[in-house]
Amino acid sequence: MSSQEPWQTSITEIGANLIRVRGYEVADLMESLSFSDAIFLVLKGELPSKSESEMMRAILVSSVDHGVSPPSVLAARTVMSAGNSLNAAVAAGVLAIGDVHGGAIEQSARIMQEWAAKDGDTTELATTLVKQLSEKKQRMPGFGHRLHTADPRTAKMFELAKRHSFNGRHLELALAIEKALEKSLGKKLPLNVDGAIAAVISDLGFDWRLGKAFFIFSRVAGLAAHAYEEKTTQRPMRRLGDTNAKYIGPAKRELPTP
Repeated sequence: MSSQEPWQTSITEIGANLIRVRGYEVADLMESLSFSDAIFLVLKGELPSKSESEMMRAILVSSVDHGVSPPSVLAARTVMSAGNSLNAAVAAGVLAIGDVHGGAIEQSARIMQEWAAKDGDTTELATTLVKQLSEKKQRMPGFGHRLHTADPRTAKMFELAKRHSFNGRHLELALAIEKALEKSLGKKLPLNVDGAIAAVISDLGFDWRLGKAFFIFSRVAGLAAHAYEEKTTQRPMRRLGDTNAKYIGPAKRELPTP
């Protein structure tokens, strides 16, 4: 008999004819919970309040898709175009999520949680933070967008956060950072949806290390839709993005004579 200690988990209990998630019968949850509620339960260990439920729903809907151009969608569609399975295509899309694409929630939440924990007025904290980032030539994640001068998802997210009393210190700090950045740069660098989500999940009490998870939960639905569309409406091995390709290497060269 092995003396190795068994793996332990507080998330789900399983046995013969038994499945309990955080102590609740999964069959009961199937009738009572939305998918976003179930995500809250597995992550936090408790059922969400009505307000928490509304905020989780908004967060997950906000990032469900953003067109064909993001790296994760291009990866998913390319892999599907090569004749692979749906799960392989979606997995490829998830693997394309990194610090630059999809990672701003995590990075922004880490900074917000670190600075919100400090003593002092959020305006003063934001000013100091922006100054330090500028001196290090670093960007504040969660601010600015390649398309949106005012991200419509951010405005709605903060409206809902205020309505449900989740406009706490982290959201206050996020807005102060936006103002400090504008003052420092001489132009507005608006809060995007990643920064908004970072602030709200922080005020909801989630650890910043779950930041990417929120993006993945949301975007997997969009990736599946794109992969399916690619499979069912496009020719195989489609040359995605050829019109944006330009060769910049050496001109034609001859091999040296032996």
